[in-house]
Amino acid sequence: MTAPVARGQGVALWRQIASQVEREITAAGRSPGERLPTEAELSARFGVNRHTIRRAMESLETRGLIRIEQGRGSFIAEDVLDYPLGPRTRFSETIRRQNREPQGRLLRVAEQPAEVPVAEALRLPPGHPVVVAERLGLADGRPVVLGTHYFSAARFPSIAALLAEDPSITRALARSGLPDYRRHVTRITARMPTPEEAGLLQQSRSRPVLVTEAVNLDPRGAPVEFGVARYAAARVQLVVES
Repeated sequence: MTAPVARGQGVALWRQIASQVEREITAAGRSPGERLPTEAELSARFGVNRHTIRRAMESLETRGLIRIEQGRGSFIAEDVLDYPLGPRTRFSETIRRQNREPQGRLLRVAEQPAEVPVAEALRLPPGHPVVVAERLGLADGRPVVLGTHYFSAARFPSIAALLAEDPSITRALARSGLPDYRRHVTRITARMPTPEEAGLLQQSRSRPVLVTEAVNLDPRGAPVEFGVARYAAARVQLVVES
């Protein structure tokens, strides 16, 4: 049963509401991923404005107790997914090893001139044609990573068509004559998401994304792919493996 909020007692209303919602989240019988009442419902229940409710829920999200999805509402946070970064990093294999179902969704594929950072990573002249593919990776239907992948158009002339048929990069490279490749280097940073990134990853703009920039090489040491990935930090923990 809802305890009334105490006004004028020296404790901010949003803190009182956050504490009460937290007690309900940790109560027996509540499941990870369970949807919480809407802002409008909580506003009516506690007799406060929606700004106060929003601040209470954002404080719970910052502590990792809930996740807020733009346009969908608030949910009890699930366990964080361990995502190893090692010499052989494969999205589907990683997700399946944790008893979750992987899914890839191709958002965009196009050919464009290589900008300087991409050209340097792939050891190409600036302006050299590259194929860029943007892909959303999901685990059990939940977005966990948004990746932008670059390939030499001259070396992989069919990769755009292959990815349009099947969004698996590993299978597309195998069908292009490259059955294996290895991670050469990964740079990890963190920042706040853009509105588009937050929407695709179904997360609040107030939560950061983990960003990796990586170069994969073939067995001869030649660059295969340069990738930039943005992980939902509330759902993914990057684990560096040697």
